Amino acid sequence: MELGTGIGWRPEIAEAVEGMRGIDWVEAVAENLCPGHLPDSLLRLRERGVTVVPHGVSLGLGGAERPDERRLADLAARAEALGSPLVTEHIAFVRAGGERTASRPLEAGHLLPVPRTRDALDVLCENVRIAQDALPVPLAVENIAALFGWPGEELTEGQFLYELVERTGVRLLIDVANLHTNHVNRGEDPAKALAELPVEAIAYVHVAGGFERDGVWHDSHAHPVPPAVLDVLAELASRVTPPGVLLERDDNFPDDLGELAREVDTIRETVAAGAGPRAQAPAPRTAAPADPVDDATRQRLALGQAALLSALVAGTPAPEGFDRARLAVQSRALAGKRADVVAKVAPELPALLGASTYRELFLGYARRRPMAGGYRQDALDFAEELLLGQRIRDAGARRAVTDWWLDRSGPKPLSGRPVARALRSAAFALRRG
Repeated sequence: MELGTGIGWRPEIAEAVEGMRGIDWVEAVAENLCPGHLPDSLLRLRERGVTVVPHGVSLGLGGAERPDERRLADLAARAEALGSPLVTEHIAFVRAGGERTASRPLEAGHLLPVPRTRDALDVLCENVRIAQDALPVPLAVENIAALFGWPGEELTEGQFLYELVERTGVRLLIDVANLHTNHVNRGEDPAKALAELPVEAIAYVHVAGGFERDGVWHDSHAHPVPPAVLDVLAELASRVTPPGVLLERDDNFPDDLGELAREVDTIRETVAAGAGPRAQAPAPRTAAPADPVDDATRQRLALGQAALLSALVAGTPAPEGFDRARLAVQSRALAGKRADVVAKVAPELPALLGASTYRELFLGYARRRPMAGGYRQDALDFAEELLLGQRIRDAGARRAVTDWWLDRSGPKPLSGRPVARALRSAAFALRRG
């Protein structure tokens, strides 16, 4: 399956993407699409013959629990609505806690690395098989960037991915920017990782930008692609010509959107100069079905992931063996990303509070209250806490945020909760005042 050269489709650059020459395909974040109401821009691209691939970010295939059936059904529906030849997700966990660990459920709001251990690999393989059975098209999974490593890892990244492909037949989405990130942050050699990969399993490649601060590389997807990432792409292209390559840019778009087109051209030229052999699809997997993963294995992974996520978002002590300084960097990064996404989901809040005041208040809220219900609920919970805690000093802003919360919380399911009654009483008092 040849995809060619593409770019990540985002609403902010939809018009520019439609006007770019030489774009063979686009990738769209699956969770941002509604199958019955696809954006007009994507529909026009499809009518022109441009392939659209849904890219999931919330499935959590590397988590201790089996994939959620509803999330899998949603991903399948998006693939069918777009007529996509495949779907993609990440080798990561995004939530932890709950019944298996007798602790409160927690969400990271971001992709976190799984330990490269036999237990984690067994769980990941079974979760991938479950996803493959539920999806109408092939699945490809992506390596992620990490600020830290797990203690006691048993496999390199290349070995981990090789065994995953060998045991499940899953395709790979290789992000060369993430290989560079892990080189800076974890001392891992991208060339060694590429040498260990089953390159014939590559479905396509991601290329993205980032920045370095205090010796830590942040995979921001909001900066131009640096030469070091292009060097990793060139190394991969010398080994194999991938079926597809795509530029990812999620934020901080340049004023001159022609810069993105020039980056796409540079990526295309880098791959062409590599002149590696063309990647071929792996033969269908014929191995016998694997034995189910036992509950003890899932529980061991669950306990480790819950302890780590609690340290990152709930302020509990760092688990033994982790680099505490790196976990602190990750914790701040998670809070910052959470603030940024809530600002996109609920742009009225920074508009009503002021951008700097919003960020200051939200980061304080994030330190006190872990996310547990997704970003839209997070926005409501943030506003609720501000109002009940009387943290908004300006009376006009306080009235506006109260009205915003009331308009969006609705009569159900919150109308019977004490907090909802308190806010409605406060709104009445404000209006009378």
